[in-house]
Amino acid sequence: MAGATTVSDPVETLARLFAHEGAHDYFGEPVTQAAHMLQAAALASAAGAPAPLVAAALLHDVGHVVGGLSVGGLSGLVGGLLSADDLMAGTDNRHSDVGAAWLARWFPPAVTEPVRLHVAAKRYLCAVEPGYLDRLSPASTYTLSVQGGPMSATEVAAFDAEPYGRDAIALRRWDEAAKDPAATPAPFESYRPLLYRLLTGA
Repeated sequence: MAGATTVSDPVETLARLFAHEGAHDYFGEPVTQAAHMLQAAALASAAGAPAPLVAAALLHDVGHVVGGLSVGGLSGLVGGLLSADDLMAGTDNRHSDVGAAWLARWFPPAVTEPVRLHVAAKRYLCAVEPGYLDRLSPASTYTLSVQGGPMSATEVAAFDAEPYGRDAIALRRWDEAAKDPAATPAPFESYRPLLYRLLTGA
């Protein structure tokens, strides 16, 4: 499995994404997309999060990078998707849904659901936690406006009922903290064993 370079080996595909598409700047933040995701995973690991939630932190923004995917076997899956540039230009690219749906081909809900909900968790925290909105970076504040703004009371109630809502909130906090240009998180390679253990074989 480890030698494959197509969709038949999703971990190898992810490694290539981190090395190539992930090297692009992270939308107004002082880190690359890959560095951001690696920092989030490092924060989750340091917090003692379970393996699926560490993987979710590592992969939470993969929906930003699959839109430009060119590795073998996947172009048909992602063709026509909105890009991360669209998000910064004012059109929601729904990267949390895109990433979760793409990852769900291989990973269980304990990985994919926090990914799917991590944008909703930002909207939730902005609605229920005093001061949270004021602590967002300028880029995150801007994308919040594109993604729907703070939740309504009805949306908050729906989020509270989500089985993976608490995990998504934890992921969201690591997400916001994972923008340190001086950080030196462990590389993607260190997560290969964890990711292979979590594959569902679907």
